[in-house]
Amino acid sequence: MAGLAQFRWTSAARSHVGLIREVNEDACLDRPQSGLWAVADGMGGHSQGDFASRAVVDSLNRIAPTEHVDSTISRVRLRLEAVNRQLREEAALRDVSLIGSTVVVLVACQDSCSCLWVGDSRLYLFRNGRLKQLTRDHSLIEELRARGELPPEDSVDYPSRNHITRAVGTAETLDLDEQSMQVNDDDMFLLCSDGLSNEVSEQEMASALVMGNCRQAAESLVDIALKHGGRDNVSVVVARAEDPYSQDRTVLNPAA
Repeated sequence: MAGLAQFRWTSAARSHVGLIREVNEDACLDRPQSGLWAVADGMGGHSQGDFASRAVVDSLNRIAPTEHVDSTISRVRLRLEAVNRQLREEAALRDVSLIGSTVVVLVACQDSCSCLWVGDSRLYLFRNGRLKQLTRDHSLIEELRARGELPPEDSVDYPSRNHITRAVGTAETLDLDEQSMQVNDDDMFLLCSDGLSNEVSEQEMASALVMGNCRQAAESLVDIALKHGGRDNVSVVVARAEDPYSQDRTVLNPAA
């Protein structure tokens, strides 16, 4: 695809049921050739949550790549709005109160990228040795923190830390947040479900990403979450941008 020619993308995904749950309600999308990645975390319990996250990822996987980030993001929005309606209809058919899913989506083209998200699945950027959270959780605990009613150090043990305020399938109108940015050479992006972010510190995330190997980082991050208890399904997608024409790259000259 011509729009991705400036950067060469590599990526890897891993999802694990964890050590407590019986069903994996997470789902991942890993399409580096199209500049499209996603992590979804289903809600509703067992078959409902699994159905929801899979419906989200399957719908996104049918998106054809475009030459512009904005065009692809528009298609992502339309797909997620359609899944929102689908999940609400499915909940009514099954006579259950809720079938929903969080999702975080990353789209890249040329030297720019955009992310869309709803819920508490996250996107992080690892750049120049520093990790930065790009998304803001749609959760009760985040709302309390934003109002100054909850100190950050109290977040880990707060009884309602898993209560989210938005998700695909939970309301008639889907309310998505979006952020766009320029891509730099050697940028690494980490998409994850809360099964990772609740178990693994940002320092541990950065340590796993520092070597620049997507597959190794994905494996290491999930292993750390499991070592810390694996109380939830845990899913990660790691993507790395490489500019093959960067002047900072070392070039091997066989004739030298």
